[in-house]
Amino acid sequence: MAKTLNSRIPEGPVAEKWTNYKAHQRLVNPKNKLKLDVIVVGTGLAGASAAASLGEMGFNVLNFCIQDSPRRAHSIAAQGGINAAKNYQNDGDSVYRLFYDTVKGGDYRAREANVYRLAEVSNDIIDQCVAQGVPFAREYGGMLANRSFGGAQVSRTFYAKGQTGQQLLLGAYSSLSRQVQAGKVKLYTRYEMEDVVIIDGHARGIIAKNLVTGKLERFSANAVVIATGGYGNTYFLSTNAMGCNCTAAIQAYRKGAMFANPSYVQIHPTCIPVHGTNQSKLTLMSESLRNDGRIWVPKKLEDAKALQAGTKQGWEIPEEDRDYYLERCDKGFGVNNTGLAVFLDFSESIQRLGIDEIRQRYGNLFDMYEEITDVNPGELACEKNGVQYYKPMMIFPAIHYTMGGIWVDYELQTTVPGLFAIGECNFSDHGANRLGASALMQGLADGYFVLPYTIQNYLADQALWPRLSTDLPEFAEAEKGVEKEIDRLMSIQGKRSVDSIHKELGHIMWEHVGMGRTKEGLEEGLKMLKELRKEFDTNLFVPGSKEGLNVELDKAIHLRDFILMGELIAYDALHREESCGGHFREEHQTEEGEAKRDDEHFFYVGAWDYQGDDTKAPELVKEPLEYEIIKVQTRNYKN
Repeated sequence: MAKTLNSRIPEGPVAEKWTNYKAHQRLVNPKNKLKLDVIVVGTGLAGASAAASLGEMGFNVLNFCIQDSPRRAHSIAAQGGINAAKNYQNDGDSVYRLFYDTVKGGDYRAREANVYRLAEVSNDIIDQCVAQGVPFAREYGGMLANRSFGGAQVSRTFYAKGQTGQQLLLGAYSSLSRQVQAGKVKLYTRYEMEDVVIIDGHARGIIAKNLVTGKLERFSANAVVIATGGYGNTYFLSTNAMGCNCTAAIQAYRKGAMFANPSYVQIHPTCIPVHGTNQSKLTLMSESLRNDGRIWVPKKLEDAKALQAGTKQGWEIPEEDRDYYLERCDKGFGVNNTGLAVFLDFSESIQRLGIDEIRQRYGNLFDMYEEITDVNPGELACEKNGVQYYKPMMIFPAIHYTMGGIWVDYELQTTVPGLFAIGECNFSDHGANRLGASALMQGLADGYFVLPYTIQNYLADQALWPRLSTDLPEFAEAEKGVEKEIDRLMSIQGKRSVDSIHKELGHIMWEHVGMGRTKEGLEEGLKMLKELRKEFDTNLFVPGSKEGLNVELDKAIHLRDFILMGELIAYDALHREESCGGHFREEHQTEEGEAKRDDEHFFYVGAWDYQGDDTKAPELVKEPLEYEIIKVQTRNYKN
């Protein structure tokens, strides 16, 4: 019998669904909250805000963090800002317009009801963060400042220089710390979830590895919330921190949580380019830089060759010999040693606004760039014919954010009862492409304002359920399975390091499942991924022992799951015979080279169901999308 998905979208007009839901949902009595435990895995914006909120409400929260402090969560790296429909600029913004822009930005592949709710709670997030002391930029008169971002026609992005993620995370961390001090949240640092424990069809706990001692430990709860971020590191080189992984999400997938839209991977246009073969990660330069920076490559191939050889510098090429297009790298016009870079030049803006104004907007980003490349983008390089040329940045696209993730319903619950997924690790709000500055918005919306309501609708059934002992056979079996898998990885004793296999995975993914995808390339990529799994299973070498701290073992576990994740991305990209958002099939494009959607055949969420074995192809389950108030049309940003 074919499986179906119940999205649990409330009845009524889209603009009233969330209000009506909250008015009629079941609640947990304050005294009963004291008897209920909730596990939250992850301490980024989504995890920290959820753990703090649930603790404040009276639940007992167990919060797990792979780092030594929640402040090291990768949310800290977000730069550009956070969207909200406050309309402080009086430029016509509204909840509806933010909702519409988000659905349009996602190429009409997001669930309408979820996105409207996201836009609706966005304003509350700003008030919450200001109350926490987040130092948002302000106008001269003291009002919170907004900037334009991500192709929107209004200025709705709140920011704290180029450190917005860091400041928001510190706000969430302060709330979390308060609950830790109050005894409502127990924080487990340097722990990693290795499996979810299912009892009578419900998620009732996890198996976690103490990353310092190497020991496996069992934890029981009434519900489990996963907030572990995205799967961008499947591609090895990405803007994600090296510790970011998809193990918690993939283990949930193996235990029955369907995985939705994995092919929707965002490739960010402004990253510091790859400079060699020994790099372990890439660094994001905020998209906000493109408000004042111009992208260019040389018009003349000989100039490009000289730049690649290092015999010429960008500022030596006059304005008339510059071509303001990114795609020219494919024709050999790239400007660094790999040929995979373009210039992002601030000369024109500096001349128009002055270096002080530009540094006020992007100073910390300029400093970060100089720290990494030894080039200061605000430094005057030369003057020719009365024109001042400043040193430009080099940028190139890189894997950044992932819109796909664990399938969740309107309540943020997965297909496993009692297992919830929030933030980037669920699929719910961005469709096929995330609108700029909406990642932070979704993480905090889920953690502060959505999950604290929806999880009660589930927990209300469990108010009288007793705490389960971790001595139950289901816990023992899950721990035994993790132990057996660790023993398997340690016993392979092959000749290849984790990183060498992961780099190979990255090459396969970038070449065959990267920016431009084709049927033949994806089929070839899937074959290569299956071969790579065999190589991993027979030739992996993990040094050391499973006792104590073993970073290579932890990386091996992550890599096992990245290989399965890579296949999921490829299967989804292969089945989706259209181009939309972050998924571009070269067979499906307009004469102008734009993405060509097929709404007749692919207007649905594609959720993948695990078939009991990593080597078996997953099964596709479709959730049809139904739009009530938005007319689906071709995206056009030229107007």
